[in-house]
Amino acid sequence: MKRLHGLFVTGTDTGVGKTTVSRALLRHARRSGLTPIPFKPAETGCSPHPADAHALWSAASPPTAQADTCLYTFALPAAPSQAAAAEGARIDIGRIVAHAHRLAEAGDFLLVEGAGGLLVPYSDGVTAADLAAQLELPLLVVARTALGTINHTALTLREAARAGLNIAAVVLNRTTAAAEPHESGNADLIASLTGHQPLGPLPWLPEPDASDPDRLADVLVEAVGEPALARLLRVS
Repeated sequence: MKRLHGLFVTGTDTGVGKTTVSRALLRHARRSGLTPIPFKPAETGCSPHPADAHALWSAASPPTAQADTCLYTFALPAAPSQAAAAEGARIDIGRIVAHAHRLAEAGDFLLVEGAGGLLVPYSDGVTAADLAAQLELPLLVVARTALGTINHTALTLREAARAGLNIAAVVLNRTTAAAEPHESGNADLIASLTGHQPLGPLPWLPEPDASDPDRLADVLVEAVGEPALARLLRVS
């Protein structure tokens, strides 16, 4: 199979803003003249309508069917393997990899959004890290600005290194309206521990801005900068 071009988006935890950052990047890629293709292999707590996957599709406006953006949907809000088991189902990793390659043929930049963090299980001990390795995509790690992010981010990057995964970037994202006093030191401390200088942070946005992919793309450019985004879109 042809090597994929794009990113695997993972988080340091659940609820860190992976979908927000992914939507912003997809819309920015679209506005930059690319044809980005979104893919959310599994979404839980959503069946039958995967809201995050549909939001990715809307932000990208890809030449692929909305239904093809997510392969597996489950009602239980849990890790994909657990949510699948609750319905007597099992996630086929080979099917996910094959589907990713089919989707990628329709565009020039594949963005795969994982569930939760790197060690979230998809099937029989196969984690998000294993899936990213099979797809051979570099990681875009999304982390909170909140207290605890230094430890969470360093652990995620250490696990990525252990798994032999390439880090494209770390992006900090504010998930609450109020900035906290410790935030100004987070990025430099993460860099000193891991060797990766985080981008951002992206500010918290209220509605309706938070639902507007064009507004998200504008904020991403302001927070990260065009040169860094251009590098992200060129990774392979």
